[in-house]
Amino acid sequence: MTIRFLTWNVRTGGSGGRLDALVSLLRRERPDILALQELRGFRGGRMRQVAGALGMTPFLAPSVFGQPVAVLVRPPLRIVGWSAVRWRLHHAAAAVLVPTTAGQLTVVSTHLNPFSPYRRLREARFLAARHRPAKGPVLLAGDLNSLDPGTDHTARLAALSGPYARRHRAADGTADTRAVAAFQDAGFVDLWPRAGEGAGLTVPTTRGGGHEFATTGMRLDYLLASAPVAARAGNARVLRGDEAEYASDHYPVTVDLDL
Repeated sequence: MTIRFLTWNVRTGGSGGRLDALVSLLRRERPDILALQELRGFRGGRMRQVAGALGMTPFLAPSVFGQPVAVLVRPPLRIVGWSAVRWRLHHAAAAVLVPTTAGQLTVVSTHLNPFSPYRRLREARFLAARHRPAKGPVLLAGDLNSLDPGTDHTARLAALSGPYARRHRAADGTADTRAVAAFQDAGFVDLWPRAGEGAGLTVPTTRGGGHEFATTGMRLDYLLASAPVAARAGNARVLRGDEAEYASDHYPVTVDLDL
């Protein structure tokens, strides 16, 4: 079976009249598994409303300090186990167990600290240990708010104003990439270099805001997986055009998994 997976930071739960555009894009793309971040106002009725419109089963993780996140699955896929992290993260993490023809898959939707590189690193280390690939097949996705190792980010940081640049600089002034590196050190594989093309920039959108991002574009949204899952990944894409240009300040990212 081939599973289409999609992750998207939908910016404050689609407030300001954007919810219909978000649902319209997701209904057209029809992901089998969906990771969503920044679900402000989604506890209760709105989560059920959106899940019903998409024909999916949701699991939402509330947040004490920030905004909820969720994982949704489309039948015949089902959720047989779940857990949430609320206190250890600025936002949250939602993890579900989904049986597939290739075995049971752990799917994690998360949103790391947007303000502090050090706290973001702590969150990444915590999640990498909690869901380390050695435990079994895992796909972790979401807005990690981190630049990736191995890319020259000099021009990107120069395009950011002072307060926003500090969110992405290490103590020595270089680009802070430690959060993504922490996942890689734990055995996670970044799917974009394996299955995508180009830089894979996910922010900002053309009409969705995002003044805190570099105008040259940034890749802050990631698809990370254990090696066996990564080997089955293909056709990774950043979805652009139509509703994706204004429904959020982040573009959705999707990948196909041959399971």
